[in-house]
Amino acid sequence: MRAPEFSADLYREITEFAHGTPSWVHSFAEVGTDAGLLVFAVLFVVGWWRARGGDARAMGLALLAPVAVVAAYLVSEVSKSVLQEERPCRAVAGAMNIVACPAPGDWSFPSNHATIAAASAAVIVVAWRAMAWLVLPLAAVMAFSRVFVGVHYPHDVAAGFVLGVVVAPLVAVLLVRAVAPLVVAVRRVAAGAVLLGAGVPVEAVPSPAAAGPAGRMLAGDAGTAVTRPDLAAIPGRDLEPPHR
Repeated sequence: MRAPEFSADLYREITEFAHGTPSWVHSFAEVGTDAGLLVFAVLFVVGWWRARGGDARAMGLALLAPVAVVAAYLVSEVSKSVLQEERPCRAVAGAMNIVACPAPGDWSFPSNHATIAAASAAVIVVAWRAMAWLVLPLAAVMAFSRVFVGVHYPHDVAAGFVLGVVVAPLVAVLLVRAVAPLVVAVRRVAAGAVLLGAGVPVEAVPSPAAAGPAGRMLAGDAGTAVTRPDLAAIPGRDLEPPHR
């Protein structure tokens, strides 16, 4: 596979800019991707701990998050092996890559790092929506850093990002239906309850007596027979048939 010319031109512009930045920026960009993956790993653990107090679906999504990321990575890796796009740090003349160019045979399209970052962010958002403000920008910066250091074309990271945000949530949502019943079963075992938590407690339905008069009115008293109204108790009511 040959890279599009527009992507190669954009790659040159970005790497030339990166080459002129201070050395500490180079170091930060080089370690930033791996550091970001560590942040996602920590969030996976926090998400599991948080889901211990949630329902079976919440715990299922937390457990499936790493599985979904691996699935997205495998799709990316297979695609790289089939398409075999050469790295820009070898294919582009005068490439100014900050880090060492990966070995020959380590193909470029799509970017595995971008796929993993986007997949991690996407499944975290599915399971824990409040974290979107943190994980999505983090994944985008991590993906861009692969172009910044000179080992990927822009279209490599764009494709990897899209692949991650599509494949990982799809895998998680499809599998959680099968995993949720397993979570319920495991939680019934003592060791499973320690690992997965007790989940959301089932609240007892209040009895009619506990609900007060309104509850009794809605539920009805089991010991009270419903009878015809006492017509004799109605004032002015003549029970005798009228004489004709």
